Amino acid sequence: MTRLWDKGSPLDSRVLEFTAGDDYLLDNRLVGYDIEASLAHAEMLAQQSLLSPQDLDSIREALTAIGEEHARGLWQVALEQEDCQTAIENLLTARVGAAGGRLHAGRSRNDQVLAALRLYLRDAASDLGQGAIAVAAALDALAAQQGAVVLPGYTHMQQAMPSTVALWAQGFAAEIRDDAEGLALTQRRIGKNPLGSAAGYGTPNLDLDREATRKRLGFAVTQEPVTAVQLSRGKAEAQLLFEITLLTQDMGRLAADLLLFYTQEFGYVALPAAFTTGSSIMPQKRNPDVFELVRGRAAVAQAALNEVLAITQKLTSGYHRDLQLIKPPLFRGIDSCLQTLAILPGAISGVSFRPQNIRLDPGIHAAAAANALVANEGIPFREAYVRVASKIKDSE
Repeated sequence: MTRLWDKGSPLDSRVLEFTAGDDYLLDNRLVGYDIEASLAHAEMLAQQSLLSPQDLDSIREALTAIGEEHARGLWQVALEQEDCQTAIENLLTARVGAAGGRLHAGRSRNDQVLAALRLYLRDAASDLGQGAIAVAAALDALAAQQGAVVLPGYTHMQQAMPSTVALWAQGFAAEIRDDAEGLALTQRRIGKNPLGSAAGYGTPNLDLDREATRKRLGFAVTQEPVTAVQLSRGKAEAQLLFEITLLTQDMGRLAADLLLFYTQEFGYVALPAAFTTGSSIMPQKRNPDVFELVRGRAAVAQAALNEVLAITQKLTSGYHRDLQLIKPPLFRGIDSCLQTLAILPGAISGVSFRPQNIRLDPGIHAAAAANALVANEGIPFREAYVRVASKIKDSE
């Protein structure tokens, strides 16, 4: 097995285990994207007469087959291969010979990895946005079905003003749609073509067409100058995790409300049996584990964001191996959010409000009474406020 940087000297096995870490496992999600970027690079090389038409045909056929085989589970990236780039190139060279080695002209693993990662992030951001819209739609449906149910609105954990299920649900739906818009805005940083920047300083003596790979891969712009590419590492990733953090916080606050409403002391809602679990010791218990985990996963997203920011904050310019450490928190934050988005619409659809248990404190209408005095008697609001407060005090 040959690694792309091998120079013939033996490597201590502990070095590979330490430097590769779990990267080879994480890279399995990038295989299809790396092959897509490799095909674009091969076509550009052929266009620039740096690859023969025959070699291009061989490479295209072999790469397509390698990608399909990986998608069917016929091979996985192994530790000895270090990453998906090495795995793919070794498989390619084994099938097409020297043509496989020609594919690496004009690129480094640095721009190669980043191209695959950005293609993946483009899809991930889109999937996250669609998931957020689905959660908002479930909240809209809840509002349409049970929106007339009266709820107390709270400030400082005290009943403050009257509200409804519709106002409650639509407020969360609006913010989650706002989060979806924030996720869409991450495409500005994701959509920059890094190919052709190689190790961060371009490709001396090779005439590459970076615009050709940009168009082929659907990136919005080609990232210039080439020295900006490695400086940008971690920024799109952090921005996506920031938007994920905002989204998971909104879903966590939604879950916190429902967990409070589900307590026996409140009893405002019933949760579907299919989305609750039981206790191993208390026969009567139905536990709202799904909503508790939704609440807790906001911390997972924020921790992932903090980890990415900490990795990049003190790096000098150029590429550093530290950047590999971005993948675990990035993928963890994305996966955790996608799992939450997948389960939440079904859980929301089973929530049933119990109006017979909802009691509004009489004082909850105080602000409305003050507003009525302003509207009916034309007095200043501060005078109306004092009159209503005095009346409440007298009644107490």
